[in-house]
Amino acid sequence: MSPLTLILALPLLTALALVFVPRRHVTVFRRAAQAATLISLVLAAWVFRQFDPDLILLKVMDHGPSLELTQGYLFTQWASWMPSLGIHYHVGVDGLNAGLLLMTALVSFSATCCAREITTREKEFYILLLLMAGGMLGAFASLDLFCMYLFHELALVPTFIMVGVWGHGTQKDYAAFKMTLYLALGSLLALAGILLLHHQVGIGSFDLLELTDTTRGINASVALEAGGQKVAFGLLLFGLGILVGLWPFHTWAPLGYAAAPTATAMMHAGVIKKFGLFVLLRVAVPLLPAGAQYWMPILAVLALANILHCGLVALRQRDFNLLLGNASVAHMGFIFLGIASLNAIGFTGAVLVMVAHGLLSALAFGLSGWIRQQTGTTDMDRLAGLLPALPFVGTLLAMALFAACGLPGFANFAGEITVFFGAWKEFPVLTLLAVWGALVIGAVLMLRAIRQILHGPPSKKTNLDANGLRRRAPYLLLLLPLLLFGLKPKLITDNLQPVVYRLEPPLEDKPIDLHTRRAR
Repeated sequence: MSPLTLILALPLLTALALVFVPRRHVTVFRRAAQAATLISLVLAAWVFRQFDPDLILLKVMDHGPSLELTQGYLFTQWASWMPSLGIHYHVGVDGLNAGLLLMTALVSFSATCCAREITTREKEFYILLLLMAGGMLGAFASLDLFCMYLFHELALVPTFIMVGVWGHGTQKDYAAFKMTLYLALGSLLALAGILLLHHQVGIGSFDLLELTDTTRGINASVALEAGGQKVAFGLLLFGLGILVGLWPFHTWAPLGYAAAPTATAMMHAGVIKKFGLFVLLRVAVPLLPAGAQYWMPILAVLALANILHCGLVALRQRDFNLLLGNASVAHMGFIFLGIASLNAIGFTGAVLVMVAHGLLSALAFGLSGWIRQQTGTTDMDRLAGLLPALPFVGTLLAMALFAACGLPGFANFAGEITVFFGAWKEFPVLTLLAVWGALVIGAVLMLRAIRQILHGPPSKKTNLDANGLRRRAPYLLLLLPLLLFGLKPKLITDNLQPVVYRLEPPLEDKPIDLHTRRAR
């Protein structure tokens, strides 16, 4: 059995087991959720540590070539599920999803530790939280398009329920309704794109490896028509773009995050929102190269709108969660810009920012949730001078906001500067404007938040800080990898190298060897 199966199954099986536990055992729900996500985290860290592209060559020498090894996957497992429909359980890991699986496991465990604010219907909340964790771990590990989509929907649906039932503020019902409409539309468009792609290839299988081998492998037998690629890529781009928060389809995100419970905001902003970006890199770009080349100039312009427009909107916010929500959407612009570059450097930066933003947004919303629990508000005008009362939380919050504005030493800086290098080759003017947005809007935004929340006249409230290792651990688990990947980004980029070159559209209209590392 692949460790990936254990990683994604533990939260799902724990959620199923909790259904039969009487609701009066509140501690059981919390401890079981933390234990399941902790074990998944340990296994995900082991997979991340053990993954090495050089092992693929050794396995080929020992066991001979296979489709999985040829395309660079390890820890694979395949099982027949619905063979008549070409749907199977198939999981594997390569340089693209190894870091995302680790990030998802880190955020999932931290979110379960930050869910103590829930005091009503705890049983249902923890079950839904585990479904979110297991669903996203499954979505990132899947090599079958149908299962990938199904796991994502399993993680997405609980979001609406959690915001509507356990949300905060007078607009929680409106936020839940708006999220439902936008994300349902995005999911339907993405599903239409997947089905159209499947129909155009025409091999009767949803297996990603078979689809890739049929269209881009050495023995490719299907050449997709350029017009069909443009339509399928457009459906995937705008469907997945709505799920991510691509401008101008982003307005659901800040409202949803401001109203969501802390753990839900951490999971959705940190993890679930990365699914659309992951599918663009995993499916749309490599399988639909003509469609990618057609739509990428448009995507680059929309990415710049994310960076500038959402950053300026964040500057006007007085509520800290709304500020974080708009800033989170603005950061999606850097990832889209890296993808739009369609080169290995841009792809590398996009994945780095995906991992960094997942950790950062979860940390920021987790700390914001702690502040709201202790003070009863996220209104920045009422949160002045919190640093003396919150030395630990305040220090971590300042570090998180510094990371958000691209301070060197954090993983965000490594990712964003790599995106700029990649995008400069294709869109120099847009890249200059994006750099201005990062350096000016981003810096002003985050430094203003630090000044308003942590400095100024000291708060009269005391003893508000997170005391003890058990309460501090979830925040430290999110901050330390931000520093580790910022100081040593090669932990991610070394594994990414053979993947990102395969993602580049072929220079000529002919199949490419997926196992060859092509240098430009």
